Amino acid sequence: MTAPIIDLLLASRSPRRAEFLRTLGVAFEPVDVAIDERPLPAEEPAAYVRRLACGKARAASARRPARGLAVLAADTTVVLGGEILGKPADAADACVMLARLAGRAHEVLTGVALIDLRGEQQVAVVSTRVMFRTLTAAEIAAYVALGEPADKAGSYGIQGLGGALVSRIEGSYSNVVGLPLAETLALLDAAGVRHALTVS
Repeated sequence: MTAPIIDLLLASRSPRRAEFLRTLGVAFEPVDVAIDERPLPAEEPAAYVRRLACGKARAASARRPARGLAVLAADTTVVLGGEILGKPADAADACVMLARLAGRAHEVLTGVALIDLRGEQQVAVVSTRVMFRTLTAAEIAAYVALGEPADKAGSYGIQGLGGALVSRIEGSYSNVVGLPLAETLALLDAAGVRHALTVS
């Protein structure tokens, strides 16, 4: 059986983003990239996710095979009252974040960057409003003890048990998971990357 021709490098090892791309029918190869993810002083959240997505895409682009591939990268963060909430440092930090989010609305922002075969870059920034239900300290502790918050911005994963913490969302669900599908498809189309909905 012939292996599929790879059309895209995914500058992420996120299993959630990989699963979304598989669902979209994109033939891709994931690559690890390491950049400094600390916000700059007074950096706005939208500028932050845009900068990180572009930085990841450029880092992966520098490692492209000679045959050339488009590169996709994304970065997702949680914003509460204008403050960027990244991944928790430890379980105690996760508990503090979740207690702050409980009973309140916050914003989830994802920056998506795609570098095409000509080296041209397109970027989209997508926002979703998420409302948490009221949570008890015991519920927060039980959720954190499961380990799910460990590598997630804002200390929760809506696609897992963290979805039970959410009372409603306004906007793209896939954006909260980590890759806004409609906007990503538009970027793939603009770059000529094949997917399941490509019109031949």
